[in-house]
Amino acid sequence: MTKLLHTADWQIGRLYGSFDPDDAVPLADARFAAIERLARLAADERVDAVLVAGDVFDAQTVSARTIRRLFNALQPYAGPWVMIPGNHDAALAEGVWSHAKRLDALPANVHLVLEPQVVELPDQRIALLCAPLTQRHTHGDLTDWFDHRETPIGWLRIGMAHGAVQGLLPEDIDSTNPIAPDRAQRARLDYLALGDWHGTKRIDDRTWYSGTPEPDRFKANESGQALLVEIDRPSAPPRVKPVRIAQYRWRQLAHRIDVATDLDGVLVTLAEAGAQDVLDLTLTGQVDLDGHRRLTTALGVAAGRVRSLRTDLAGLQLTPTAEDIAALQADGYLGEVIVELRDTTGVDARRAQDALAILTSLLAERSANAVAA
Repeated sequence: MTKLLHTADWQIGRLYGSFDPDDAVPLADARFAAIERLARLAADERVDAVLVAGDVFDAQTVSARTIRRLFNALQPYAGPWVMIPGNHDAALAEGVWSHAKRLDALPANVHLVLEPQVVELPDQRIALLCAPLTQRHTHGDLTDWFDHRETPIGWLRIGMAHGAVQGLLPEDIDSTNPIAPDRAQRARLDYLALGDWHGTKRIDDRTWYSGTPEPDRFKANESGQALLVEIDRPSAPPRVKPVRIAQYRWRQLAHRIDVATDLDGVLVTLAEAGAQDVLDLTLTGQVDLDGHRRLTTALGVAAGRVRSLRTDLAGLQLTPTAEDIAALQADGYLGEVIVELRDTTGVDARRAQDALAILTSLLAERSANAVAA
């Protein structure tokens, strides 16, 4: 039996510019930690090879330190690593891979494939048909040659490519770097290891996207995994097992609040979120003063506990009730101001809401101090 570890889309060197620096740095470092976990998994499972199907790096201009950190992370697994470039780290004449070679950073057990070719692993009796990207975008199927390329009899035929299987992905079905959906069958492959789609996805029994081992976007597409692939013999169906690798869990949540009980669910979600969560929360609807206070407190507590919390409250309106206004003892002019701010619409609505939150907070604090006195 042959056992392989299929992974892709490491995106090493990715920058998280839309996040606060306190969050961006740990998220970037998590990508290196994910590779270390992959290497330990490969060693623990005693796989015959690790297949990295493109986009090892996120850009052509990563630093020398980043390149060295990446290859140092491979050390726990001493077996063969087979890597192909993807669209982010295409095998250009001058780019990240030429930089890595000048640094002499590639370990001896890394098989870097910069042009279409068959990589033979005699000890494992594996022939790897590799279709690296030599430019960021292509419009022809670079795996066409798999169909007629011969490999040693009795060896496994494994394909590696980076691109979009045509007609079967949920989006970008007509994107560049196309791959025929029946390539594994036409090329008599025992397995086709793909990269580019960042979630784990089965195309057919022999064709899979592994997805990125550490999520980098808010999509519910089974990202954060790698695939353990077992094949008993040539032509036998592979057994594919997704394995969770990711440190962080990215979650995009949207809730509408119309009544007080709607807010309760949001508060439970925030209370249950932990240090491994990266949350993007959008709230719409309306809350009264008590709900606003509860929500503000919960958001503050959660922000100090989770890895990252991004919120969009632009569609959530603070709507003090008559009872709220009475409790604030905002009679006369102040009461009129609160009502005016509450009912403001149009382009000034967001500023009015912010002013209302500040004013009601100050009035509530004044009322509390008066009671305490």
